[in-house]
Order: sequence, then structure tokens, then C-alpha cells
Amino acid sequence: MKIRYVLLSTVLCLVFAASYIARPTAAQGAPKRIEVTASKFKYEPSEVTVKKGEPVVIVLKSTDVAHGIKFKELNLQAKVDKGGTGELAFTPDKTGDYVGHCSVFCGAGHGSMTLTLHVTE
Repeated sequence: MKIRYVLLSTVLCLVFAASYIARPTAAQGAPKRIEVTASKFKYEPSEVTVKKGEPVVIVLKSTDVAHGIKFKELNLQAKVDKGGTGELAFTPDKTGDYVGHCSVFCGAGHGSMTLTLHVTE
């Protein structure tokens, strides 16, 4: 009788352990979507904060002419046509502050058109 109890206990423990180990991990949530509007010669908002390791989609909209965004340090780039929308999907893998510049010449103030991306823990 004692052996049956020990065997039953062992089997139950193994079943419990197997079900715990085999439990599917929660799917990572949908990417955080951040809308950024580009117009001569600014981005609105001009600063965005995201978390390291969390998927992000920057939805870039143009209100006037073609624009783009390029974060050289992160090797990220997107372009959007006049009046259009583009998306820049990424998962930041390092913290820091990164400055993106308009990557499509849009006029005399083009050089001052920047978007700051803050990546935090």
C-alpha cells in the first residue's frame, strides 16, 4: 500500500511538473504604435520615449511634402510621400537618446528637422 502511495505521489508530481514546464508562454503584446506628424520643418511630437525590448511602430504622417526619418545610430529609416503615411517598425535593443533627422530634402529648414527617441529600461 505504501509503495502505491509513493508511486501515485511521484506520478502526480511528474504530471504537475510537466504541465508547468509545457505551459505556453504568453505571446508578446502588440507593438506600441506612436503617431508622428511631419510637416515643414518639424515632427509633432518632437520627442518620443519607448522601452528597450518592447516592439514599437512609429506611424509617420506627412501633411505637406515628402518627408522621411533616419536614425543613423540605430540603422532605422522610413520615408513617406506627400500627404501619405509610412511605418517604421522596430524593437529597440539598447538604451539611450537618439536623434533622427529628416531623410528627404523638404526645403530651407530641412537641416533642423529632428525627432528625439528616448529608449529607457
